[in-house]
Amino acid sequence: MQKPAIPDDEPARLRALRALDVLDTPAEERFDRLTRLAKRLFGVPIALVSLVDENRQWFKSRQGLKACETPRDVSFCGHTILGDDIFLVADAAADPRFRDNPLVTGEPHIRFYAGCPLATPDGHKIGTLCIIDRQSRELDDEDLTVLRDLARMAEQELAAVRLATMDELTLLSNRRGFESLAGQTLGLCRRLDRPAALLFFDLDGFKAINDRFGHAEGDHALERFAQILQQTFRESDVLARLGGDEFVALVSNCSGHELDAALQRLARTVEQYNRQAQRGYDIVYSVGPVLFEPDRHPDIRALLTEADARMYQDKNRER
Repeated sequence: MQKPAIPDDEPARLRALRALDVLDTPAEERFDRLTRLAKRLFGVPIALVSLVDENRQWFKSRQGLKACETPRDVSFCGHTILGDDIFLVADAAADPRFRDNPLVTGEPHIRFYAGCPLATPDGHKIGTLCIIDRQSRELDDEDLTVLRDLARMAEQELAAVRLATMDELTLLSNRRGFESLAGQTLGLCRRLDRPAALLFFDLDGFKAINDRFGHAEGDHALERFAQILQQTFRESDVLARLGGDEFVALVSNCSGHELDAALQRLARTVEQYNRQAQRGYDIVYSVGPVLFEPDRHPDIRALLTEADARMYQDKNRER
């Protein structure tokens, strides 16, 4: 059996998936109607909307299958997300990559599989819309077009979910998305005994920018600061705009020295931007850093509360 490879963008892909806050949620009609339609159009016993998590594939919608998830190592969908178009296995029992796969030799006895990758707007492939049969078969060009169309409809539904967890201006996570992602990250750090830190940022004098230069310029300042945060921190760090001019960064598996280096790098980048942009104002920020201590911080909200207080201490010192 050939296990699926890990995509090159795996950390960012997983972050995009988890930012949706859709894993392990109840069934939804908007996804179920697509799998029902796929099952009926292709005359197959099984149709799925599958999301490929770190170690499993989890089914947001399933028709004709009792299991709600299977290991990623045996998944066909794990292979599908490695490409840009439909992944088709006409006869799994005759395919050396899959003939000894437990999903082929046992339930649900897959012989035919066709899956189309589902991508986020920024290109991360987080899952598939797929059809499965217990008999070998082929698809013609018209069939392939229909499957692609259904997958695009599923992507639209996922994009609607994404909007609920994303800040539209900066394209960072919003508070809801951050609390979900950060909660998962802290749980992992707690379990693996890895360090983490939360940085709470607030732009100083932001109201004056809006009042003097207009809200469009205020939006530009927010967008630029968000971009600088993305340039400064790693892909594995969780960044968000909580609202207004408040931003956060949850940095995991990072030493105190590396955290200090990141803050110094941020300060230099902001200083360079202010020097070059010359927009009539400077981007100035206060920051409240807090090291995650499992005994003192039972959840992300406790960490946010302490980081917020420290940010205001920093702001008062600057004043």
